[in-house]
Amino acid sequence: MRLAGTFFVVAALLLPAVHAAPPALQARSAVSPETVQLRSIGGWLKRHGADGYVGADVADAMGIARGEGQDALDAKQRGFRTADVLRIAQISADERRDFMLFMAQQDDGQVFFYLASVRDGLKKAFVSIPSRDLVVPLERAEAEANFRRELLYWEDRIAAR
Repeated sequence: MRLAGTFFVVAALLLPAVHAAPPALQARSAVSPETVQLRSIGGWLKRHGADGYVGADVADAMGIARGEGQDALDAKQRGFRTADVLRIAQISADERRDFMLFMAQQDDGQVFFYLASVRDGLKKAFVSIPSRDLVVPLERAEAEANFRRELLYWEDRIAAR
């Protein structure tokens, strides 16, 4: 009986360790699919992106800090056109800046912008409607759904290369 009691005490002490993943694994399992997609796309852009820039007007609209007198932020970028949409993805070429910018311009002239970072995911989204001289923030649910579609597009594009 004493042995059985000891077994239950030891089992009770070890059981939480068996069921609880080590902190490093817990952190890894908490990584969202969006984070994995952003890392993949960001790494691909760093390796295969062309030199480009984010203009001051876009940086200001998205809330990306820039230095005084800095008219543009260096970026690595790629763009592709499908039948009805021109898509561009950019990542900061400056390691001190943490942003990724996705743009999707539809044939009707509307341009959807999504600002993200690997660490924070989607941070901001809006649509520019040049024909009406409007820039409108997207509702969170619409922004997230559209952003997930953009990430899937870029993942498919990377896989096809």
